[in-house]
Amino acid sequence: MFWKREDAEKRREKGKKVCGILGFSGRGNIKKIVRDGLKSLEYRGYDSCGYALLVDNSLEIRKRVGKGKIDELVEGIPEFVSKRGFVIAHTRWATHGSVNSINTHPHTDCNNEIAVVHNGIIENYHILKKSLEEKGHRFVSETDTEVIAHLIEENGKSLCFEKAVAKSLKELEGSFALLIIKKNNDEIIGARKGSPLLIGIREKDFFISSDLHSIVPYTDKILFLEDGEMFVVEDSIEIIDFIKGARIEKSISRIDMDLQNVSEGDFESYMQKEIFEQPVILEKTFSSLYLDFIEGKTQIDFLPGRIIIIGCGSSWHSGLIGEYMMEDFLRIPVEVEYASEFRYRNPVFLPGDLVVAISQSGETADTIGAVREAKGKARILSICNVYNSSISRESDYVLYTQAGPEIGVASTKAFTSQIVALYFLNLLIGYKAGRIRKSVFEQSMKDFNGICKKIKEIFLQQQAIERIAGYLKEKTNALFLGRGIQFPVALEGALKMKEVSYIHAEGYPAAEMKHGPIALIDEHMPAVFVLVKDRFSMKVLSNMQEI
Repeated sequence: MFWKREDAEKRREKGKKVCGILGFSGRGNIKKIVRDGLKSLEYRGYDSCGYALLVDNSLEIRKRVGKGKIDELVEGIPEFVSKRGFVIAHTRWATHGSVNSINTHPHTDCNNEIAVVHNGIIENYHILKKSLEEKGHRFVSETDTEVIAHLIEENGKSLCFEKAVAKSLKELEGSFALLIIKKNNDEIIGARKGSPLLIGIREKDFFISSDLHSIVPYTDKILFLEDGEMFVVEDSIEIIDFIKGARIEKSISRIDMDLQNVSEGDFESYMQKEIFEQPVILEKTFSSLYLDFIEGKTQIDFLPGRIIIIGCGSSWHSGLIGEYMMEDFLRIPVEVEYASEFRYRNPVFLPGDLVVAISQSGETADTIGAVREAKGKARILSICNVYNSSISRESDYVLYTQAGPEIGVASTKAFTSQIVALYFLNLLIGYKAGRIRKSVFEQSMKDFNGICKKIKEIFLQQQAIERIAGYLKEKTNALFLGRGIQFPVALEGALKMKEVSYIHAEGYPAAEMKHGPIALIDEHMPAVFVLVKDRFSMKVLSNMQEI
């Protein structure tokens, strides 16, 4: 779907997702809430998992190391609590410190009374740690997160728990989403700066998470926390600006989200399932955008003079494909930038610029930073898969893909649905420029039905694909090569090889092989060519002969 954000200026103010955090305050089956919630967040990290549970002023902390340990982790949680319980939980993708029990969240203070789970990176933790050690604090882990628990403990020597947390937050540099509990304090305190954090409300039960998928099974009432905000949850919730110390009144959003089945079903993995979902997802994405266009919702009220596409990882690759499409059809200059570089290099903006921010989650830290760099200097259109995500709330326009939850570590259906959205944007700007009529959208809809059938035909070649995979899995390096619009596809193929198999792979323009990389080619170096019947096909065949 497409939304024009009329209130974008009023809603002002994360590539790899590194961890998932979860919290619950309420009564009921806490074991199920933690188990199902962590499993829905496991795509964000699966090195280890842990929780801290506060019931009747007793604080229990439990951790497990390794993938697939969530069921074992939650064995000690009661099936049902009649009194209000408070729990914070975490699934980790290691960034600071090795994968072991000591580095697994939650982390605690010297007295094991304050427990913290954290998604993000504390950039000044070395400085804070040294200062705290000089004051007598003892650290046991290699992580940046442990500093937070000790900092709160230190500030709590002269302040109440809530004020000690607020003071500590102001001393942290970097990005964080935090959940904190303390023994003998019946509350959860949370805060956000640069990493996502959402709160679901069901009467007097509160569900807290890094993303919507672990909340929407229980409620459609969501509070979206913004940067610089902190909350305190008991049997009610209070939102605070932790910089100014002022209370904040926030409105609750109602989320109409089709929560698809996120189990693996009959497939061997989430990634395999998501690959096979692509024909339906692509058709659904284009149909949704097309329907909004017919109903008059998809209106871009200006013709851009230049388009700047920003993204990270697979989103950057889809942006490169969009560049080829748009420059070829629209004859408008298009630049594609890594969001992580764009946000820090003082970019030059021109009147009439349109910045297109691509992010599956809508919470990619570098892309959020790049969007904020462009805010007020250019119009911003985002392509996201998650409704009301941070990037979509910062944008003037939003194109929503319909990929649904993507649990697999490597992007598949989200990547291809982004390409569909970029193709639709191409048509939309072409319509605004008077280059095409409405009938072209209808014809494109029919064309997409044909494309989806061809994708299904590729799935019938599974045995041949498995034979090739069997050959590649024995290698330690690989090259992926393509020309024209197939060059970004080669880049994405190389990224998939690295993400899924941990085999080193590089993507190159096929014609660049003779300028150095061909020296690496031998009988042990496989080369994968992306070859289709287009104006480059004969040239790519010549490049194959070179190898």
